[in-house]
Amino acid sequence: MPDSNKPKNLKTALIIASIAAAFFIGIFIKRIWFT
Repeated sequence: MPDSNKPKNLKTALIIASIAAAFFIGIFIKRIWFT
């Protein structure tokens, strides 16, 4: 059971991480732009 569920968790974690990274980069660029 855990073995077949692992790739899905990894994909979900990767999606969440990429969204969080994009959000963080967006704020970082915004702060540089307005400084």
